[in-house]
Amino acid sequence: MRRRHPEIDPQSLSETDEQRQLRAVLRDFYTEASGPEDVRKHLATPRGYDGPLWERLAGEIGVHGLAVPEEYGGSGFTFAELAVALEESGRALYCAPLLPTVVLAAHTLLHSGDRTACERYLPRIADGTLTATVAGFDAAPSDEPHVTAEQGGSGWVLRGRADFVLDGAGADLILVRAQTPAGPRLFACEPTPDTSRRTPRRVLDETRRQALVEFRGAPATAVVTAEDTAHTVAATLDTGRAALAAEQVGGSGHALDATVEFVGQRHQFGRPIGSFQAVKHRLADVLVALEAARSASSYATACAAVASPQLPVAACAAAVVCSETFRLATAEYVQLHGGIGFTWEHPAHLYVRRARSAEVLFGTTDRHRVRFAALIGLTTGSAA
Repeated sequence: MRRRHPEIDPQSLSETDEQRQLRAVLRDFYTEASGPEDVRKHLATPRGYDGPLWERLAGEIGVHGLAVPEEYGGSGFTFAELAVALEESGRALYCAPLLPTVVLAAHTLLHSGDRTACERYLPRIADGTLTATVAGFDAAPSDEPHVTAEQGGSGWVLRGRADFVLDGAGADLILVRAQTPAGPRLFACEPTPDTSRRTPRRVLDETRRQALVEFRGAPATAVVTAEDTAHTVAATLDTGRAALAAEQVGGSGHALDATVEFVGQRHQFGRPIGSFQAVKHRLADVLVALEAARSASSYATACAAVASPQLPVAACAAAVVCSETFRLATAEYVQLHGGIGFTWEHPAHLYVRRARSAEVLFGTTDRHRVRFAALIGLTTGSAA
């Protein structure tokens, strides 16, 4: 019989002193070094982010290794601490590839249980010297990947293409779900120009770059068995949904705070526009939605931190609630700023773009609702 109430310690839903301190340090860090103008400036560079800042984030604060075990060069904390960092990066709209590298690629390696691959790649992810991503994870388990793996005399090689790969044009390592005679399997590929063609895609959210990756006989190393691939991919995607929810909460928090500050300063008819009841009601709606999103995100984070079997349910719920909250918060961010909110110079449109792209990154909200219903036994449909 399915348990209705998952076994999650209620205390794990509240921040610890260490997490509060980490949040304060990161908020000061991003305020100083990654404001809206810094984001705009680095979006115009070939890599799309500030390399020295990425190194500082890994070296001075240790964000990249928060959820990496000490045996692999990390700090040995949990996903709960990493979620704090992700929330603050979402609040600041940090444009470096934290999500593909520190969440998706790192957790793919951890979920795989492949010690050799973990020892080879995780220390470099933790110290900030390696960027990584995943490809081919968006297909349903029943679908054949668009990338195939062939075994030759010198080992495995990859052929085929994966589209809209996060940081696909710049990542040093790509973990690929590819089709083999024994079924889909995961491979680690360090792409080179002669074996992998990478074409940046024009996307709505320029702070999160994506690319078409075409493998042309690219050498690769098998990471996990065909039998364990489906579990590894599913667990990684649910961890990614929990991570994205934390980012969305951070972005929603910024939108609300910036709007409250503005309506307190902007005057019409001799009084702040924030004193008008209609404005108060709209901001109250955002606040209520944000508190619901925080709860959903906190629960998904707690499930990810302890590898709870309830993570798929929690991740689906968080994806729906946090996506809709971020959409609402950014819409009010633009509208309640009046004329200035619609201009290219104002940062609001950057958050709107992030909100719109994030809500479809790991599946639409409708898809998450269908999966959620299947997971809790409300329908007989697929929970893929």
